[in-house]
Amino acid sequence: MASSSSVNMDPDVARRLFEEGATLVLLGVPRGTELGIDCKSWQVGPRFRGVKMIPPGLHFLHYRAVSSSSSGGETGPKMGLFLSLKPREILLANWDPKEEDLDFSASKNDEEVNRIRATLQELDPYLGPYPYEVMKKWVSLTDRLSEELAINLQPLTGRICAFSDVIPELQFRHTKDRAELPRNDTACQSMKEGLDRLPKMKVREGTELRLSAIPQKTYPPGATPAEITRCSMDLSYTLETVLEENHQQQPLNLLGELQFAFVCFLLGDVYDGFEHWKSLLALLCRSEEAMRRRKELYLGLITVLYHQLGEIPPDFFVDIVSQNNFLTTTLQDFFQFASGPGMDETLRKRAEKFKAHLTKKFSWDFDADLDDCAPVVVELPEGVTVD
Repeated sequence: MASSSSVNMDPDVARRLFEEGATLVLLGVPRGTELGIDCKSWQVGPRFRGVKMIPPGLHFLHYRAVSSSSSGGETGPKMGLFLSLKPREILLANWDPKEEDLDFSASKNDEEVNRIRATLQELDPYLGPYPYEVMKKWVSLTDRLSEELAINLQPLTGRICAFSDVIPELQFRHTKDRAELPRNDTACQSMKEGLDRLPKMKVREGTELRLSAIPQKTYPPGATPAEITRCSMDLSYTLETVLEENHQQQPLNLLGELQFAFVCFLLGDVYDGFEHWKSLLALLCRSEEAMRRRKELYLGLITVLYHQLGEIPPDFFVDIVSQNNFLTTTLQDFFQFASGPGMDETLRKRAEKFKAHLTKKFSWDFDADLDDCAPVVVELPEGVTVD
């Protein structure tokens, strides 16, 4: 792990981080392990013992075990966790080779932590400095995500894993139990038949992200056909239900949840995070009445999306986000509602500016009639390029 990130750091900032920054002491992490904090990652070298000068606050530690095979090590699934660090805090973890995971139980041992604090100066040459150059980017991606909200949204186990930990719905403790199951030795006639024969699986309790549930039914009980149609076109009822059930005291926390899901996907490789980000975004962008009532929520949404979309490579949209033209059609609805009657003038102008920014950056035309799934591209005059 290189220490070059401190070379261009402002001397006053460096001194303040040295005095006030937190320290992650990570012992026994195997050489070659992919490890990162926030928006930066490295391959661990033989001298690595942790990270120093970490700004107090919320951070995302992520890592991926690498096998020690001489023919090129295989990598395991990425693991991650959100950490809330205090000024001058020392957080201690030991690598568990059996679980291929970090064990933070030593941090609960005051005697052990005090021993590390007393020898911190000796450890210093083996600690890499926090990558200060990405701090601004990290803050822009998490400015709506409070420490409390992040801890409440991540799994009860405290670990966010790129692959779900699944177990059979029915547990068979003995060979006899499995032998008594009905068997069919004939070959499967279809993919569906084959899948039906597999054991039903479920996510292991405590390992799932604790995200807001979005109701499948978009209208209230007893709704008339006209109300059902209206609530299907304007998802404000569903949005208000999600806010009431999950963020009643602080509705703007929904933006924090949007950021949480995005970070889990972008830095933790969690596809469920991407799916939830898409669902929340569609819900927000297609709630016209809520846009009129919740100006601050939607002004915040524009800022959150501005920073998020700035971190995704343009070709990414072709591969994933543009499936069924999701992003362009979703944002087209948003911009159409934002320019509608009765909308706050500040929100309308901010939306217009954001629309122009995306049109320039990605060559999307939000004013076109998007009837098919192909990405819509603005034709630029000859010789004109987009930055």
